[in-house]
This record gives sequence, structure tokens and C-alpha cells, in this order.
Amino acid sequence: MQPEDAPEENLPASDRVPSDRVPSDRILSLDVYRGMVMLLLATSGLGLARAARNWEGGFAEFLVFHGTHPEWNSQFAIFGVALWDLIQPAFMFIVGVSMPFSYEKRERLGESYRKRLRHAWTRALLLTLLGVFLQSLRKPETFWIFTNVLSQIGLGYGFLFFLLGKSWRAQFATASVVLVGYYFLMLTLPRGLDSWRLHFENGTSFPQAFDLWFLNLFPREQAFEGHAYATLNFVPSFVTMLFGLMAGQVIKSKGSPPSQKLKRLWLAAGLLLVGGAILGLTICPVVKKLWTPSWVLFSGGYVVALLAFFYWVIDVRKWNRWVFPFVVVGLNPLAMYLMGMMSKRFVLDNLHRHLPDALFPKSVAPIIDASLVALIFWLILWWMYRNRIFLRL
Repeated sequence: MQPEDAPEENLPASDRVPSDRVPSDRILSLDVYRGMVMLLLATSGLGLARAARNWEGGFAEFLVFHGTHPEWNSQFAIFGVALWDLIQPAFMFIVGVSMPFSYEKRERLGESYRKRLRHAWTRALLLTLLGVFLQSLRKPETFWIFTNVLSQIGLGYGFLFFLLGKSWRAQFATASVVLVGYYFLMLTLPRGLDSWRLHFENGTSFPQAFDLWFLNLFPREQAFEGHAYATLNFVPSFVTMLFGLMAGQVIKSKGSPPSQKLKRLWLAAGLLLVGGAILGLTICPVVKKLWTPSWVLFSGGYVVALLAFFYWVIDVRKWNRWVFPFVVVGLNPLAMYLMGMMSKRFVLDNLHRHLPDALFPKSVAPIIDASLVALIFWLILWWMYRNRIFLRL
């Protein structure tokens, strides 16, 4: 998602191209966080998990686990989770974090509330349709499905706008109503299941049953027969974005020192993680593919903690001499995402066609593939950065 607060000027001169600067109030950690997530997403985790499948030992198993989605349940050893499962929540969370900054900028430029509202809903529609377009790549027809992360963001983005600038109590109450209501909807539909746990299993959940009806309303050559992910995931994942919006307002607030902001973020991260873990062990399994309410809390704890960590390291401690490569990606995330979805295979085919096979030993070939793709994509984004080209919707 391209940050609307993409600067006209960027980092301190010591950290980047000499001609660039950054406004003193810019949250550099958000760009870095966004850049890391998009780099991992576009390069499939830098190929580490695929390469580790050819290796032996505990470290290889560790890399495989954290570079792939678990088959179903996402909670391990009470607080354990696979890193790859956190990529989409982090992506959606960051969308919410950036919202207070981007729409404040629009307000400062004189845009009316009506114009900002229209922009938010236009963006929501475009993101939803762009997700469908990407899902339809290499398909013989438009593949009407709304589980792509861009579609999921789009389906909730317009509603998120209405909570922008509201009090934390109103935002917390909205999140609670959405999660509790969605939980009881999942728990009661479809009817007639032998165990309550079946409502959270693959193939018997309400969101998947809904898609068997809803997605078959769209024109398609073959009937839609089911998918692990579901369209209705956007309802609870809206709360993931709302958590980001709340975190963004905490960081943006001018009345609190950074230490107080960090305390609030760490406290929120701890409460979310513990709450999600308790729910997962009792009444609501932690399932990322269904975006269960417990997963919203569980993953929310991690993504809030990551934001707090980056904010402390980069914006508070000012240890930021290493961040430039990630900022380049973080300022053009939509471009990075589209390149990863649309041209990664093309780039790899041409690399293997023109470079000697000796450069791609089997045991580490996925890492070399991903590293070369990352380098090529980064150079394109660097050129865009130097020329102040920021792809946005």
C-alpha cells in the first residue's frame, strides 16, 4: 500500500542520497517497517524456507517453519507463531498506522471532509478490484475472489475512514462489537455441526460456507468449490487495520513524550498477545486462514510490538544509519508488491536463461534467486526514489 504521506523530502543527509532531507516530524520507523514487510512478501521470505528444505538439522527446520504457513492452527507453544503468518497482518496493520498521517496531510492541504471521504472509498474500490486482477493473472477469465491482501484491505478501508480521529473509547468499542459479533456468527453458523470446534475447522466454517454461495454469484466457467481463505475475513481483519489506526494516533499525538507512547504500545502489545493466547487455548482457536477473532488479538500483539521496537530503535534512539535500503522499498510498497506478483517469474526465467548454472547451486538456489530478484526490484525502486516517483492509488 503506497503511503500517502510519501515525503517530498526524505531522510537525514547522513543516511541517504545527499540531496534528500526528512521533515523533523516524519516517522521513519513506519517506512522501515513497511519496507521490510514488502521485501519479505515480494521475495517469498528471501527463499530461506525453500532452500532449508534441502538441508538437515534443527536450524533448517526452524527456517522452514518460519517461512511457511502452518496447515491450520497458527498458535504454537502458547505464544509461538510462524513469522510468515505475520506478514499479512503486518501489511494490513501498517495501512492503519499510516492513515492518521496521510489524511492529516490532506486536511492541511485544504481538502474538505467530503473530498477525503470520496478519496477513501475510491481507494477502497480500486484496491478491491486490483486484488481481483492479481488473482486473475494467468487465468482464462476474471477470477472473482476477494482473498488477496489488497482486496481484503479494500473491503475494509472505507469503513476504517469513519473511525479516523475518533476517541480510543469509540475505536475500542467498535473493535469489540465487531470481534464479539463475528465470533458468535462463526459459532452459530452453519447449524447442525456435532462440535463447536467444527465451526473453526477447514471446510466446515461459516466464512467458507458463505463463499460457496457468494462467489458462485459471479460469472465463472467452473463452480467455485471452496478455499481455505474467505471473503468475510475482511470483517475481523478490519479490526487489525483499526489497531494500526489506533497505534498511528498514539505515535502522532503531540502531547505525549516518546517514552509514554512506547509504554502505551508495549502495554497494548502485551494485552493483545495474552488475550489472543487465552482465547486460543479456550473458546476460539487461533486460525490465520479464517482470521478468527483470537487471531486478530494474537497477531495484533506481535505487529504492535514490532512497531514499538522499530519506533524505539529508529525514531527514539536514532540508530538509523542502516535504514536507507528499507526506506526505498517502504516509500513505494505498492510498486514492490506489483512487481513481486506480476514480474518475479519473468525476471527469474531471464536470469536463469542468461547466467551460468554454476551460479545457482541446488542447495542455495532459492536464496540466490530471491536475492537477485530483490536486488533488481530494489534498483528499480531506487531509480523511482531518486526521481521522486511514488506509485499510489
